[in-house]
Amino acid sequence: MSFALILPALLLDWTLGEPRRWHPLIGFGRMAHSLENRLNRRSGKAMRIAGSLAVLLLVTPLALAAHGLSGWLGPLFDILLLYLAIGANSLAGHARAVAEALQLPDPDAARERVGRIVSRDTQDMPHAAIVSATLESVLENGADAIFGALFWFLLAGAPGVVVYRLVNTLDAMWGYRTPRFLDFGWSAARLDDLLNWLPARLTALAYAVAGDWRGSIRCWREQAGILDSPNAGVVMTAGAGALGVILGGPCCYAGLVKNKPHFGTGAVPATGDIYRAIDLVHKSLLLWVIGILMGGWLLA
Repeated sequence: MSFALILPALLLDWTLGEPRRWHPLIGFGRMAHSLENRLNRRSGKAMRIAGSLAVLLLVTPLALAAHGLSGWLGPLFDILLLYLAIGANSLAGHARAVAEALQLPDPDAARERVGRIVSRDTQDMPHAAIVSATLESVLENGADAIFGALFWFLLAGAPGVVVYRLVNTLDAMWGYRTPRFLDFGWSAARLDDLLNWLPARLTALAYAVAGDWRGSIRCWREQAGILDSPNAGVVMTAGAGALGVILGGPCCYAGLVKNKPHFGTGAVPATGDIYRAIDLVHKSLLLWVIGILMGGWLLA
C-alpha cells in the first residue's frame, strides 16, 4: 500500500509546498527546545543519558500516535503525513530565492536567504561562499528532506517516517560538536547517522545516475571520507561530482572559522549551478519514483 501513497503525497508537496501558517515540525522544535533547556545542565556521561531520554520522550509518543492514527484513519492520513515530511518544494524554493537575489545582485538579501537553509554564519559571506553553501544545502537536504523520508515511509509506514523526520530534526538542533551539545546531542546524532546510512547511499547513487556518473562515483569513492559526516560526506561528494563543481572551503560557525576540505571536481560553482543542483535533485526524485513504482509492480 505504501507504494500507491507516495505519488499523491509528492503531488501535494509539488502543488502546495509547506504549510505557510504552521508546520508540525516547528511545533516539535519548540517542544524539543523547551525539554533541552530543562535537561541539558551538565556534560559527560550523565548528559548522554539525558539526551537519550529526551529523544525517547519526544519521539516515542508521536511515533505511537502515528501508528494508531494510521490504522484508524487509513491511507488519507498516511498521504497527509508523508506530504508534511517531504520538503522538495520548499528546498527548491529556498534555493531559487538565493539564486534570484544573487542575480539582482542583492548580496544582503542573498545572505539573509541562504541563512534560512544553512547553520553557518552568513552576515559577511561573499558571493562564492553563498553559492557553495546553497549547493551543499540542496545536495544534503535532498537526502534528508526527501529521499530519507521516502525510504522510511516505504520500509515502516507512518511510524517510520515520523521517527526519521523527528530524529533528523533533533540532530539538526542538537547534533553540534560544541560544549553545549557534544554530550547531550550524542544520541540524536548517532541515531540520525544510523537511520540515514542506507538512504544516503541510495541518494548518492541517484545523483550519480542523474548527473556525471564517472565524476560522481570518483568523488564519492575518493573524497567521502575526508568530510566529517559518514552520510553527508557520501551525498555531497557524489552530488558535487555529478554537477562537476568544487565545493567546501572555509566557513564560519558561531564566530569560529572552520576550514572544511574542498571536494568535488571541475570548476568553482556559479549562480546558475544552483538551478542545476535543483534539477539534479528533481531528476533523482524521478528515478526514485520510477524505481518505487517498478518495485510495487513486481511485488503486487
